[in-house]
Amino acid sequence: MKLPSSPSVASLARLPSGVEESSVFRSLFVSYPDSLLLVDQAGGIVLANPSAAKLLGYAVDELVGLNVDVLVPDSIRPRHAAYREAYGQAPRPRPMGTQMELVAKRKDGSEVMVEIALSPLQSQGLPFVVAAIRDIGAYPRVKQALQRARYSDYLAQLGRLAVDTRDLQVVLDHAPTMAAEALEVEVAMVLLLDDSRLEFRVASGVGLSPGEEIGARIPSHANTPPGFVFAEGAPVVVADFAKERRFAVPQAYLDAGLVSALAVPFYDRGRFIGVLTVRSREAKRFGDEELRFLESLSNLLATSLQRVQTEEALSHAQRLESVGQLTGGIAHDFNNLLTVIQGNLQVLEELPAIANDGYAQQLVAAAARASRRGAELTSKLLAFSRRQMLQPNAVDTHAMLHSLADMLRRTLDQRIAISIDSAPSCPPVLADPGQLESALLNIAINARDAMPDGGTLHFRTEACSALPPEVHNELSDRDAHGSFVAISITDSGTGMTEEVKERAFEPFFTTKEAGRGTGLGLSTVYGFVKQSKGAIAIATRPGAGTTVTLFLPQLNEAAAPVMEEEDAEQAIPPGLRVMLVEDDPEVRKVVQTFLTTLGCSVVAASNAEQALMSMEAADAGSFDLLLSDIALGPGMRGTRLAAEAQQRFPNLAILLMSGFSSELLDADREVPQSWELLRKPYTRAELARAMARVLAHP
Repeated sequence: MKLPSSPSVASLARLPSGVEESSVFRSLFVSYPDSLLLVDQAGGIVLANPSAAKLLGYAVDELVGLNVDVLVPDSIRPRHAAYREAYGQAPRPRPMGTQMELVAKRKDGSEVMVEIALSPLQSQGLPFVVAAIRDIGAYPRVKQALQRARYSDYLAQLGRLAVDTRDLQVVLDHAPTMAAEALEVEVAMVLLLDDSRLEFRVASGVGLSPGEEIGARIPSHANTPPGFVFAEGAPVVVADFAKERRFAVPQAYLDAGLVSALAVPFYDRGRFIGVLTVRSREAKRFGDEELRFLESLSNLLATSLQRVQTEEALSHAQRLESVGQLTGGIAHDFNNLLTVIQGNLQVLEELPAIANDGYAQQLVAAAARASRRGAELTSKLLAFSRRQMLQPNAVDTHAMLHSLADMLRRTLDQRIAISIDSAPSCPPVLADPGQLESALLNIAINARDAMPDGGTLHFRTEACSALPPEVHNELSDRDAHGSFVAISITDSGTGMTEEVKERAFEPFFTTKEAGRGTGLGLSTVYGFVKQSKGAIAIATRPGAGTTVTLFLPQLNEAAAPVMEEEDAEQAIPPGLRVMLVEDDPEVRKVVQTFLTTLGCSVVAASNAEQALMSMEAADAGSFDLLLSDIALGPGMRGTRLAAEAQQRFPNLAILLMSGFSSELLDADREVPQSWELLRKPYTRAELARAMARVLAHP
């Protein structure tokens, strides 16, 4: 095929003697890196270049003669035919996929996300359209975002497993499998350091080499791969085993074609207890992203080991306190990470280059959802200890129950029928939304276990102006005479004896077999309801099912409305002078960005001593607000810093923050009412509302 000559074509370049335009353009078509299809008016493919064949999984000859409709997913094929027909009536150059999600179907049925540019050739006298197709998953930025989202999803999976099971071996078995799948490597393994500190035991793994089978023992001296990690006490990266000189590389690694490796240690309260390692047949396979993912995975493993060892060592009464301390530590680290992730995502979402990019917004939203799952995991861990900082708010029980029921239908036994009797007009309750949902989920799981052969699970809500006599005495006279909403969960299960009913809310009491229940489920529900100034009742008989009813206070219509995001940001005066104190540099950077975008003038410090020096060096009235973390590492804590700062500068407003729920609870009991407490992770809007509240306090 030869394109007609035209001024634009002729002016491109002077071709060497003997070189025809047709051969040049055909060479361009064949060698072009994007996928190119030449399509006629009926949608038939006339020409295809090798890039298109590779992207779509066909041979070039197989593509020629096909209709482009074959490359469209079945679900949208009818609409695509209509779009193509309309385009044929008025063809024009048109980019597609920049503001919408386009998907092409490969020969094997798989799908690939693409951008498409259409270029009609009618102006050149040819009845064709050139479709240029690009695989946007190959973009470095997109690949990195997808990689991070995948890593976050695997972390959330292992986190949920670590919470839901008490069998440590289950977690140990899943960790290397998830590491290998997430990182797409051949080998992953967990090694635990023996109590003697002289050798490691291979606890679990995939793709293991000879000599490293499950249960195998490996010396812990520094000349072995795990022993070198033990000696270093830090992550170790191997770019190429053939060039490794720091320790002896087992011949089995080289025989298996392994080239690179990454190993991270994990600790129990500062004590080295094991190594999580991955290996690949690719050289220089592991970078910063892989290191951060593996460190997060090892932290979850360490947390699981800590929990099991704690439960085995302490009595029932001591366990509750121990789990509270453990989950507080987890919450602090995890919530700091989530503050950084969520803060950067919010900043990224508002960048002009991203705000108008629909696909980038989808990636940001996916990452934000993964970070919210992480926050839900932290909340679930804290539920074990009943040391959570409740954040009461208006809750629409009608909407919550329908959302919860949709989730339960997908996750519970399919033989369990779920129904809801809840009027949309039912008044809202005043409770912490996340903890209420967790309480209802706990009750639903107990109901499932009481119906091993299936049955019915019925949710009901109704307003009540007075509490029934059996729970009236649980509350003070003032609280008991309010208005409530009764949320009932009824199952058709085995029911309880009177003796079991009497002990149902006791911590660690369970009728389930060993390993299937912690005995903390209903205890946590009871603690949440009591903290919420409500009551709980159980009605049950053996063989006749069980009804658990939560009585929660209705929202007081006269209560002050929650400040809207816009109002909160407007309530912060421009140029507000803030002293920010945060020991985590990544968190400090995110919070400083939040404050700057709120129009504040910020001075940042990493510890209390540095902050006091900065405030002393400035004029007495140089700062309007002190925003400080409570835990600031070695040295003065945030609460003491705030007390000293306010003593020196009486007009200084105080806002404290923490990822430790126990710290916030302690501070809530100890600090002046004029101080505000903010739980990590938080959004910029939540920070603005807290700042507005503390600035408005006389």
